[in-house]
Amino acid sequence: MAEMTLTPVATHGFLVDGRWVEQGELVEVRAPYDGAVIGRVFQGGRSQAEAAIAAAVKAFGTTRRLPAFERQRVLRRVAEGISRRKDEFARTLAQEAGKPIKAARSEVDRAIFTFTVAAEESTRIYGEYLPLDWQEFTAGRWGIVRRFPLGPVAGITPFNFPLNLVAHKVAPAIAAGCSMVLKPAPQTPLSSLLLAETIQQAGWPDGALNVIPLSNEDAGILVTDDRIKLISFTGSASVGWEIKKRAGKKKVVLELGGNAGVVVHSDADLAYAAERCVAGGFAYAGQTCISVQRILVEQSVYGKFTDLLLAGVSKLKTGDPLDESTDLGPLIRESDAIRAAEWVQHRRHAQRLDFGAYGTSRHQARHESELPGNFRSRSNRRTLHRLQRRSAPDQQLPLRPASRHLHPRRQTPVPSL
Repeated sequence: MAEMTLTPVATHGFLVDGRWVEQGELVEVRAPYDGAVIGRVFQGGRSQAEAAIAAAVKAFGTTRRLPAFERQRVLRRVAEGISRRKDEFARTLAQEAGKPIKAARSEVDRAIFTFTVAAEESTRIYGEYLPLDWQEFTAGRWGIVRRFPLGPVAGITPFNFPLNLVAHKVAPAIAAGCSMVLKPAPQTPLSSLLLAETIQQAGWPDGALNVIPLSNEDAGILVTDDRIKLISFTGSASVGWEIKKRAGKKKVVLELGGNAGVVVHSDADLAYAAERCVAGGFAYAGQTCISVQRILVEQSVYGKFTDLLLAGVSKLKTGDPLDESTDLGPLIRESDAIRAAEWVQHRRHAQRLDFGAYGTSRHQARHESELPGNFRSRSNRRTLHRLQRRSAPDQQLPLRPASRHLHPRRQTPVPSL
């Protein structure tokens, strides 16, 4: 089995105005798999955040004037740089995010593709010609529509795709000629800093990309400062809508948590459906916004589908993310693992409320006629709702279709059948 930490622990500064700065609080980055320290990063404060914004404002004077072929050249160099360091990026992802190395390599490939597509699109930012001869007095007149870079932008990214979701923000900004300040997730800053180094080496102007770990409080200036013309955030719905509320006149781009359900009909290819639900529910331990959270199965095939699903889950191998055979790595934080375990325990308790008096298991109760008469009673649903609120105020418990009036409000690593 591969070892999680193979190299000495390095200390990383953050990138502001083309310089790698070693100021602020020194924070340890730990591998979620075994808790080993895999790196140390300097976390900037408000003064460094203000310096990063000032650098982006200054650099925008340069990036806004860069011709398309130069922006395209930089983006192609970035894609080539990631490709040359593919193994380094993949191992960094596996270590700091706990993502199985197979999935980490796929994410690196996606990041390469993202920058490649951005390079192509950088030369396709077209304008428009508008004839205005709609009336006699406008004959011979016409209008031109041109697109201009918006200005300095800010990006705030989550832990679950610490390379490609960063690429989704940075690559379009470069393609459009915008400068950027990026705040990476506190659990996974190393991938962003490695990408920043690659972009700097590709020739993007100093100050045009600033990558700085910040506390949530100090990052607030990215939301409220009027010099930032757009903020792009990927993360939870509650934080995203709060950002929109505080952003003032700047443009806001939000990619928030998902609520992914699957419906399996009686005429479906059950083996294929089960295979896809296993992949969709357990990829990266369910820590994605498109992970399968609820599976609604027609009663006539419920038992067969459940058997196929459980058989698929039983084949998943858990373990060290750097092990080539690992399918399922750890959750990003121990607190998340504890929370997920509590959801399962509460679900079992709720199940006993449903079936305990009848001695009937969920897997045995395959037909509607076998369910106890009070299963859909209003009082029972209130009981389940109270259990849900008590266990996780901001997270709905995963419940089976018969309690489908309760829906999860954000992604959960526990699929519900």
